[in-house]
Amino acid sequence: MDRGTERDAPPERRAGDGAATERGGAGRIPLAVVVVDRDGLVSHWSRGARRLFSLAKEDAIGRPAADLLPVTGALPEEPEESGDEEPYGAYAAYDGLGPGLGASLGGGLSYPAAGRARLSAAGAGRVDVLWWAYPLVGPGRERLLVLAADADGLLRTDKAGTFERIAPGFALHTDFPGSEELARRLPEILPSMSVGDSARIVAQVLELGYPILEFSHNDRVPVTPDWGVPRRVERRERRERAARALAAGEPVPEELRDEGEDLEYAAVRERLEFLNEVSSRIGTSLDLSRTIVEVSKAVVPRFTDVAGTYLREQVVAGEGFDEGVPDTTTLWHRVALEHTDEPGRWDDVVPVGEAMPFPAHTPFFQCMTTGEPVLVPRISEEMGHAIASQFEKRDIRPLITGRSMLVVPLKARHVVLGFMILLRHPERQVFNDMDRVTGAELAARAGLVLDNARMYTYQENVAETLQDSMLPHIPPRMAGCDIATRYLPGTLLGRIGGDWFDAVKLPGARTAFVVGDVMGHGLNSAAMMGQLRTAVQTMAALDLPPAQLLRNLDDLAQRLGDTYLATCLYAVYDPIAGELRLANAGHIPPVLVRAADGRSELLELPTGAPIGVGGVPFETARVPVEPGDRLVMCTDGLVEVRGEDIGVGLATLCESAAHPAASMDDACDTIIRALNTQGGRKDDVALLMARLGGIDPDDVAEWRLVPEPSEVGRARAVVREQLHDWGLPKLADSTELMVSELVTNAVLHSHARPVALRLVRGDTLLCEVEDDDHELPTLLDARPTDEFGRGLRVVSTLARQWGTSRTTTGKSVWFELTLPRRR
Repeated sequence: MDRGTERDAPPERRAGDGAATERGGAGRIPLAVVVVDRDGLVSHWSRGARRLFSLAKEDAIGRPAADLLPVTGALPEEPEESGDEEPYGAYAAYDGLGPGLGASLGGGLSYPAAGRARLSAAGAGRVDVLWWAYPLVGPGRERLLVLAADADGLLRTDKAGTFERIAPGFALHTDFPGSEELARRLPEILPSMSVGDSARIVAQVLELGYPILEFSHNDRVPVTPDWGVPRRVERRERRERAARALAAGEPVPEELRDEGEDLEYAAVRERLEFLNEVSSRIGTSLDLSRTIVEVSKAVVPRFTDVAGTYLREQVVAGEGFDEGVPDTTTLWHRVALEHTDEPGRWDDVVPVGEAMPFPAHTPFFQCMTTGEPVLVPRISEEMGHAIASQFEKRDIRPLITGRSMLVVPLKARHVVLGFMILLRHPERQVFNDMDRVTGAELAARAGLVLDNARMYTYQENVAETLQDSMLPHIPPRMAGCDIATRYLPGTLLGRIGGDWFDAVKLPGARTAFVVGDVMGHGLNSAAMMGQLRTAVQTMAALDLPPAQLLRNLDDLAQRLGDTYLATCLYAVYDPIAGELRLANAGHIPPVLVRAADGRSELLELPTGAPIGVGGVPFETARVPVEPGDRLVMCTDGLVEVRGEDIGVGLATLCESAAHPAASMDDACDTIIRALNTQGGRKDDVALLMARLGGIDPDDVAEWRLVPEPSEVGRARAVVREQLHDWGLPKLADSTELMVSELVTNAVLHSHARPVALRLVRGDTLLCEVEDDDHELPTLLDARPTDEFGRGLRVVSTLARQWGTSRTTTGKSVWFELTLPRRR
């Protein structure tokens, strides 16, 4: 084991041929010391590293560490030849303990790790390299300390084969920059340890020669790579005899005493390896459900025979919660149960998914309130009865009585998220104090992993809730058209984006369709999207022409700031006139599928600049449509793929939009599948499809009324007659009364133009009254003695829906009535 760097070792000892020291020690072996900075570049390359890896310091400093160190599967480039330096070799994968060094170099591990690799150096054959990686914590640039040694040199030094594993001694002298004693940097490597603890641990390592550092509740301790020294038969036999003596509670014979002590050290090593193995198996994803299963399966059967995992109700739901101490009202969900018993034995008695509180007298309550493990060597009949009393109509006593139990808390940042109940079969060795420490360390690591998954799930839920709240709830049927929409969140920055769609009811049985995309991702883009969407809804209600609406939206974006740009496509469908009026602000064009021949086409529209550029005019285009035509509007996330021309995506959109479908939803799904939006696209996708059914002229009746009081009676008469012709006599009385009130108001406030009265029979009965007065009427609370103010109150009471809006020539007041069901 190295007690210094190469500069400390005499020349004759640098080859690793020193004699073995007394038990627990080894001769001096050159130790490679490499420091990696936060950019992943080598900032220090010791003489030992130069010798071990055959690369000069000046050729290593500033290069990516992943190209120089033994990363599994990496093929480092050969540096330019410099003097007598041997060419740099390549590394092959090797089955060692712990994760690969690449995970430490990439910042994927926040705890020490170790492993083994095989170096193939030209002219030197294959050399086994043992490595240890320690993350460095502190304000400096250093991020990772990597130590490496020649395993063959250790084998030659320890000719007796007394070691099967080895860890690096922390040298008292090293050329590591900024520190004279590497041991003093242990608090940086293991942040929870004090200077006194680290000094004691270093002394222990140097004295014993074993990697017995210490269990920690918060940090993962270094592990040791298996360097494959064969065990001698006689040593194995003595160890087995000593183990049997210890298991039987008998004193270890004198001739086996040393082996018994070695067995204790081996037990500690085994615990470290187990923890390292568990650490590598849990936390492979941020999916909470998958993480829960990983944590439960990691301990069965090696550490326990039964593992039940309980989490707070809010953790399972992905919600925030009060971080105070749990009490007897706190609900705990059983989220996983792993066991080695026969299948189904536990399922009916303690099913996964059940939620329950725990009384104060139970060991579970003690664990979750103190945050400390609770060890029950054997569950007695009395305790089994007390635990079973919580399970109504289910007898759990046969499953738990006589077993050894360990309850460990799942904590993160001093908050108890849940706990694990670990049970061993009666014939298995009971849990002991070392198991308590091991279980606590296991639970601490599992708690951090679960908390990461919980926070990710919580953030995902918040993001989805925010996104859903910003998307409109569009009815599938509006005047003269059927509508279907899809929104697919992207995979960037918390699934929040700036894509949106909307459909707005307009006067005259018309509907406005809008699709927009704020450039960028994240909460800021979503917030900008919300402002623009609200502005579009407000201006659409004013019945502004499409080009004027985009002009006003661009002005608004200028006032909000020049940080964001957005594209927007706005279309107004008139089902009576059978036409679309569209304006475009830098958006991809819509697709129109003709019902007559099934042909689809990209509509060629005048394309203005994106919203927010400012000073660019917009134009309105008119497109005639027929009943049954389909309009498809989407954002570029649907058709744009990095590395491909957008024309390919637009062509696929046209082709898939023309595909026959049984319903609007099926048609949307066909487009989604064709463009593979579920296959890893990172951008948001907003899709709106409208089938333009139109309104038959026979379902529309219009009249022009002279602005005179005598016309009110005529209006009542023509409305009653028309409703009888349509077979709607049951609606005649209420419609006649409301029309009378609206026409009376229009006649009183009209200036010169005739008053327009229109009835439209569709999914509802729509009545509109227009005049040339721009002042919108308001709903008043009329008193019994007032002569005016009751008209809109009558309309508000009798109508299914009503509203007012400004038009280009004045205003429109409308109401809707529900049509009676047809027999």
